[in-house]
Amino acid sequence: MTLFRIRDFHPDDIDGILHLWEEMRTAGTEPVYGLSEVLASCQHDHAVVAVEDDAIVGVAVGRAAHAQGWIVFLSTERSHQGRGIGGRMLAALEKRMSPLGLSKLSVLLPETVSRVDAFTGQGFEAKKNLVYFERQIPVQRNELSVLSELGGRVLPRGLWDSIGGMQREKDLLERRLVMPLAKTELAEQFGVIPPSAVVLFGPPGTGKTTFARAIASRLEWSFVEVFPSRLASDPAGLAGALRETFVKIADLEHAVVFIDEVEEIAVQRGGEPPSAMQGVTNELLKIIPSFRDQPNRLLVCATNFIRSLDSAFLRHGRFDYVIPIGLPDEEARTSIWARYIPQHTLEAIDVDALVAVTSGFSPADIQYAAQKASHGALERALDSADDVRSDDGPRTEDYLVAIAETRATVSNEVAEAFLEDIERLARL
Repeated sequence: MTLFRIRDFHPDDIDGILHLWEEMRTAGTEPVYGLSEVLASCQHDHAVVAVEDDAIVGVAVGRAAHAQGWIVFLSTERSHQGRGIGGRMLAALEKRMSPLGLSKLSVLLPETVSRVDAFTGQGFEAKKNLVYFERQIPVQRNELSVLSELGGRVLPRGLWDSIGGMQREKDLLERRLVMPLAKTELAEQFGVIPPSAVVLFGPPGTGKTTFARAIASRLEWSFVEVFPSRLASDPAGLAGALRETFVKIADLEHAVVFIDEVEEIAVQRGGEPPSAMQGVTNELLKIIPSFRDQPNRLLVCATNFIRSLDSAFLRHGRFDYVIPIGLPDEEARTSIWARYIPQHTLEAIDVDALVAVTSGFSPADIQYAAQKASHGALERALDSADDVRSDDGPRTEDYLVAIAETRATVSNEVAEAFLEDIERLARL
């Protein structure tokens, strides 16, 4: 019988490990850790291989997290099983990891694994009454430096659910954007091509930025906001900086890219002499098709003035949908007021009355009025001769006065123009 030997992993061993990986899957056992994780641990953590006649016949891969060690992958070529190779590899791997001061070495195995003698032979014990949970983190460690360089971030989960009301807009964005991107295989089964770019339009302060962030949170993708005003100071110029930014974005696995007030860089072209911004508009029009060719990407452009956008910008083939985001409905206004009223006084406030008199207010208008009422109540309390009690706070009258002194951002003319834009330009 030919003898095998155990040695440390070499980069040239990857093809042999791929063979063992595929052999395990072909036999009906899906490894617990993904192939990319196994290969990453081979290169950056701890791995040993069993070699016979210069061929890889087994591999054991481990990873340490503080005092806890994990066996990430253990496989022996089917024709070599029963020769004690697995046990020898585990022993060699544990020896190499022992300087780390581990207090525990654990392994997770698929239910379909029947041969566990390599583990029991090395002193591993089966633990009963354990339930294993896992959650995939979409943003990988090697993306974080790129994300930081772009000024992007991973947004907290739950932003989507925190948007109260606006149910029509939420349902539309859920059906058109979120679900096809979150369940790409199912979408493609039905012939639905996941969207790559969308325009959100509506009056100022209606929550377009909030929706863009909520979409990224819902998908658990990186969120990168592109600020044309910041790029303008780049030595390469605005057009060049815009191009370089999207080149860097291509290094991210998943990303929602947001450009607010996109009318600043996608203005209607024409006129003599040509505007200095026309070159920037041309660059953006060239960027979008190449961006659309990359999977797991969504470009969200927001504008308050959709009529000022270049006509070529909105054509089919560049943006999948052009979606209106209007003023908050009653349910949304109720949720917004509840967010800004101190919790200890909320039950004493007639929120229904505040909702009734703020029809036509944007979320930003409501926030302003709420803060104005809070400041007024605070000043009244400080001017009072009595001590401030723990249950003191703004009253309904404070909010009604603040509302009366707040001018709505969206005028009747702007609201009417928005309805016309929906008829002419919306693409749902």
